[in-house]
Amino acid sequence: MSDDAALWTALADPHRRAIVALLLQRPRSVGEIVEACGLSQPSTSKHLRVLRQAGLVRARQDAQRRVYALDPAPIAALDAWLAPYRRLWNASLDALGRRLEESPDAPPHPLTED
Repeated sequence: MSDDAALWTALADPHRRAIVALLLQRPRSVGEIVEACGLSQPSTSKHLRVLRQAGLVRARQDAQRRVYALDPAPIAALDAWLAPYRRLWNASLDALGRRLEESPDAPPHPLTED
């Protein structure tokens, strides 16, 4: 599986996305992730393995426990890949906004004064 495919596969699962969101706040031990996500320890470990293989997280030993942290590089690559689509979406929303403002039945814009 390519690196890109592994990244998308890893992020396709809602439990793994929840783990990524949790690790966005700060690095956490497996126990903390288990508690926060409400998953079993074996299930959490499997999800963490997929995330680690995709390069999204890295682990370090801290005495008897493993602490997981996000690796920002794959997230940056994903953001770069999404950038053209984000521009397309923003352009479409801007056009819709202009069209609505031109409509004679359009309600006043909430950010402008009457």
